[in-house]
Amino acid sequence: MKLIQAIIKPFKLDEVKDALIELGVQGMTVVEVKGFGRQKGHKETYRGTEYQIEFVPKIKLEIAVADTMVQQVIETIGRAAKTGSIGDGKIFVSDLNQVIRIRTGEADESAV
Repeated sequence: MKLIQAIIKPFKLDEVKDALIELGVQGMTVVEVKGFGRQKGHKETYRGTEYQIEFVPKIKLEIAVADTMVQQVIETIGRAAKTGSIGDGKIFVSDLNQVIRIRTGEADESAV
């Protein structure tokens, strides 16, 4: 099993979520986060004064999937989240050693 973490632009959340549900993903965790990558933030103007915004608002998705679905999930997120401009985000894939559903005690793939 794998844990897929994706950092995406906030306005792409619904599109990514709908594409993942259509693929058959049963659940995900969504967190509002702030950060920066190569773009190093951006400048905004408020009442004539320019401010440097160092941490850009993003959305972090966490999805636990069976090994057989990893590539499909990665491709689906990439396709749905892509705008073609800087700051589209990143996808991270990590090994997931164990998952346990608290309510039933089911473990691993049956718990996802």
